[in-house]
Amino acid sequence: MLALDIRNLNKKYPNFELRDVSFQLEKGYIMGFIGANGAGKTTTIKSMLNLIQADSGEVRILGKKMAEHETELKQEIGFAFGGIDFYTRSKIKTLTDVIKKFYKNWNDDTYSTYLRRFKLDENKKIAELSAGMKVKYNLAIALSHGAKVLILDEPTSGLDPVARDDLLDIFQSLVLDGEVSILFSTHITSDLEKCADFITFVDNGKIVNSSDKEHFRETYRLLNGKESDLHQVKDKLISYKVNSFGFTGLIHAGDFDPALDIRATIPSLEEIMIFFAKKEETYV
Repeated sequence: MLALDIRNLNKKYPNFELRDVSFQLEKGYIMGFIGANGAGKTTTIKSMLNLIQADSGEVRILGKKMAEHETELKQEIGFAFGGIDFYTRSKIKTLTDVIKKFYKNWNDDTYSTYLRRFKLDENKKIAELSAGMKVKYNLAIALSHGAKVLILDEPTSGLDPVARDDLLDIFQSLVLDGEVSILFSTHITSDLEKCADFITFVDNGKIVNSSDKEHFRETYRLLNGKESDLHQVKDKLISYKVNSFGFTGLIHAGDFDPALDIRATIPSLEEIMIFFAKKEETYV
């Protein structure tokens, strides 16, 4: 069964447009959702959750249409967003007592486990929490009501490297039995290198690529060559940069002739993102 089945989502703003966004995620896997700031990650996620109204398209979660089963499905979804402001004068415990009433499968033991793991003191007021601690609290809520799908927007932002690594371990343990699926957006590509099974890349409101992580990387080649050789591939490069050593550029693997005397390697996720951000127009 598909945990997520997103088909032809469209949302138009005066200065930005989400165009025919489609991707799927099988149950029991982790998908990283990547793209530069402003590429459409948050707009896509909010459209999926009906937090903003898409102009057209269909969202199915766990086989059910979000438009027809929203209340039911939101019991099965754990979601967390960066930048959410809780009522700052409340203690964590007071806020949680309100929130948990909305979830029929809320588990106090699970919640207490995550409080301990994240080193959260429920007697602290929200105003006393650092940005990273707010992220952890948000995640503790999302993880404590038996959700089968986790949809997380920048869940590791504001966390130090040790806390980020711990969170990635949690993600991997959650999907082990094949019942939980995770979609999370991030610009920290090293997190995805560690734990993602699939990558979906959005650029300027369009899905550029959505596939398993290794196939995603192997779709491209990172070229390094002499500046005098640039003319041989320039027209097919997604983007490139020139320095005193020559040029470095990103190209689709199918557009590169391995017979050329230009060094080609499989790029990292970060390199793919960087070169797409440098391009003036997408070469697809």
